Amino acid sequence: MATKTLLLIHKDPNIGEVIQACLTDLAGWNVGVASSTLEGLRQAILDRPDAIILEVSVGEIDGLLFIKELRTQPATQEIPVVLLTFKAKWSELQHSWFQKYQVAAAIVNPLDPAMLAVEIAKVLGWDLDA
Repeated sequence: MATKTLLLIHKDPNIGEVIQACLTDLAGWNVGVASSTLEGLRQAILDRPDAIILEVSVGEIDGLLFIKELRTQPATQEIPVVLLTFKAKWSELQHSWFQKYQVAAAIVNPLDPAMLAVEIAKVLGWDLDA
C-alpha cells in the first residue's frame, strides 16, 4: 500500500511542527504543512493529498471559506477534511453540514499526540498497519 500524504493547515508553526512530526513518525505518513488557508489551497491543488487536516477556531470564517473553495476546485473537491479545533462547538455541527462539505470529522483539542494518527486513520477509514 502506498504511503498516505496529508496536508496540515495550522497557523501556529510550533504546533504544526509537533503535529507533523507525530503523524510522520508514528504513522509513517508524508505530511506537508501550510500556515494559511490560502497557502493550503494552493498546495492542495498542486499536491492533491489523500486528506487535509485543518486547524480551525469557532467564528473563524477563513476555515469555512477554505472548505467551500476546496469543494469548487475539480482537483480538490473529493479530498476529505478533518478539522482540529479547541472548541467543542465545531464537533457539534450538524452532520448535514459535514456531509455537504465532505468534512470527515472534528477532533477537539487538547490533542493526544500519540493517538492523533489513530484518530485520523479511524475517521478516514485507513489501516495504520498496512
